[in-house]
Amino acid sequence: MTTAMSVPSRRKIFAFVVAALIVAAGIGWIVTQTSAQASEDTVLIHTGEATHAFKVEVVDTDAARARGLMFRQELAPNAGMLFDFLAERPASFWMENTFIPLDMIFARANGEIVRVHANAIPHDRTPIPSGEPVRFVLEIPGGRAAELGIEAGDTLEHPRATAE
Repeated sequence: MTTAMSVPSRRKIFAFVVAALIVAAGIGWIVTQTSAQASEDTVLIHTGEATHAFKVEVVDTDAARARGLMFRQELAPNAGMLFDFLAERPASFWMENTFIPLDMIFARANGEIVRVHANAIPHDRTPIPSGEPVRFVLEIPGGRAAELGIEAGDTLEHPRATAE
């Protein structure tokens, strides 16, 4: 014997299925956007004394660069984010909506580090300029550059950095 389902019950099931599809589509969109905006890679920094490896997210779109490391609550000691502007240009950062102190390492297209800004202050809106045209900015945990002896004149190595 088959019983017919009431109209309100069908509507509830239909609403549940539609809601589930919307949630699934939203999750798929988030995964796609995250994948499209950042890829994981390794950056090597060569100082006069040693070579230091950082696992980084590479961001090279306007949207991904605008978000950067905002809202992150922690960053592993050998982790970071590599901003690739795809060509040398003046760059400027600020720390609004950033919860952790960061060192910013500014580098030319060939990987030569031209400036290190140490311990950018969380939530500070003061601009942090590159000082000259750069292609890359590597953000790492605040204090790590000094701890590892990273300074202007050192070299950032990554497949995107090109020799002149």
